[in-house]
Amino acid sequence: MKICVHGAGAWGTAVAVNAAARHEVTLWARDAAQADAISKARENTRYLPGLALPASLAVRAGDIGQAHAGADLVIVATPMAALRGQLVALRGCTAPVAWLCKGVEPALDATSFGLLAHEIWAQVAPDLIAGVLSGPSFAQEVAEGRPTALVAASPHAAVRDALVDAFHGPALRVYANEDIVGVEVGGAVKNVLAIATGLCDGLALGLNARAALITRGLAEMTRFGLALGARAETFMGLSGLGDLVLTSTGDLSRNRKVGLLLAQGRTLAQAVDSLGHVAEGVYCARTVVQRARGLGLEMPIAEGVVALLDGRVSPQDAVAALTGRDPVPESVPSGAAASPRQSS
Repeated sequence: MKICVHGAGAWGTAVAVNAAARHEVTLWARDAAQADAISKARENTRYLPGLALPASLAVRAGDIGQAHAGADLVIVATPMAALRGQLVALRGCTAPVAWLCKGVEPALDATSFGLLAHEIWAQVAPDLIAGVLSGPSFAQEVAEGRPTALVAASPHAAVRDALVDAFHGPALRVYANEDIVGVEVGGAVKNVLAIATGLCDGLALGLNARAALITRGLAEMTRFGLALGARAETFMGLSGLGDLVLTSTGDLSRNRKVGLLLAQGRTLAQAVDSLGHVAEGVYCARTVVQRARGLGLEMPIAEGVVALLDGRVSPQDAVAALTGRDPVPESVPSGAAASPRQSS
């Protein structure tokens, strides 16, 4: 296959390296200087230092509207905030398109709510044959060829098949799923919940507390997804429980690190500046909570994260607010709708 990966950050570089072992892959950077530096060093020193790029991987710079010419598959590997512009630039592309970003776009104005990636796609480039590649994965480990399992989600079989053909192999397993809503909800909400578990770990509350947060966080994620039309079983799979566990417990998790640093007394600005990468949970937490409220749902853990990020509560008070909530049943009876009272 001829594959175009647009976005030379950690994740874009990782999937390009993985696919280059079997396919003709071009990694497109934002600007010529970045592309030239990566090409000459044969290493992405900013995002994946120490990883040698295969000789077969081409590195270029240019607009995505030109980069996809002749491609069999186009991968958009930019942060969530850039996805809208990328999809607009890809209008008219006939190859399957897949994005890697996990999050929710900030609301465009006071009268709207933030959109998931597939909703942006439907709004700005509905003629594209598109979908998402998601699941529990750290870029460093994928680039190193460590065992990983991902989900290719799209309503279009052509996209699911192209992603499986491009990336499925001995180390990287790719499973197809039609539930793009559930896969994207899992990928977005787990980032917010990972900040909470990082906070829990930073305050040394113990493994019991971490397990409780992850489990109740999964319940929040599921309620939110079901309200948006997702399938319940998706949240017990790779893009739900799998990604939540990885991001909430893995030392490579940027979102978890934000929680750890806030627990240590760092300001949000200090925590974010120390990462060197985007932590999507910081940017989509408020949007997730805003949209949940519009759906009539309570998401206490996500709401606690927002209060913490906004500086309205201390790390200790954020945890106290969660542990001091009134008791509720653990689950909703089968077939029943969740009420605002049915919360974490």
